[in-house]
Parts: sequence; C-alpha cells; structure tokens
Amino acid sequence: MSEGSQILVPQSFTALFVRHGRLKPTEPADVIEQRYELCEDFAQMLVDQARARHWELGITEADVLERMAQGLSASEVFSAPEAQWVLRRLAELLGWDGP
Repeated sequence: MSEGSQILVPQSFTALFVRHGRLKPTEPADVIEQRYELCEDFAQMLVDQARARHWELGITEADVLERMAQGLSASEVFSAPEAQWVLRRLAELLGWDGP
C-alpha cells in the first residue's frame, strides 16, 4: 500500500508480481494497487453477469466460470495471472468452488 492510500492489496494479488525465488515485486506499489483495483472492480462487476448466465442457461457453476475464463483469456486488458486471479475472486464472491 502506497503512502496516503487506504487500499489494502491482498497478498494473493501482490504474489502475481513476485518472481519465483524472489521477495520483491517486479512493479512499484502504486502500479500493483492500480492493477488490483481494476481486477477487483472487474470481478465485482462479473458477479451479476455470472449469476444471470447460471440461471438463464441452466448450466453448472463450473461451466459459468469456464465461460468467464474464456472471455478473460481473450482480453488484452489482463495478464494471464491477473485473469486467473479475477476468476478465483469471482468464484469467492459468488460462494462457488473456484477453478
């Protein structure tokens, strides 16, 4: 968390920016905070969409998450680790088993 910021970035997100065998993130704290905000907001935004797909299509929770994963992997906005984090966070917000 950078000075003056009240955002608490979870360790699970910060870990996306730490290379194997290293302790320090590859990006500065303000960049990690910005990326976290984007990913968290996106996961929150997907909650209603995921519930709607689950209900409308009558598919399993795992199938909904798989479809969301396909969309996230096609995105140029998120890195692959960030997309996985968004998907895990979405499952957590929904109370579903994660990928």
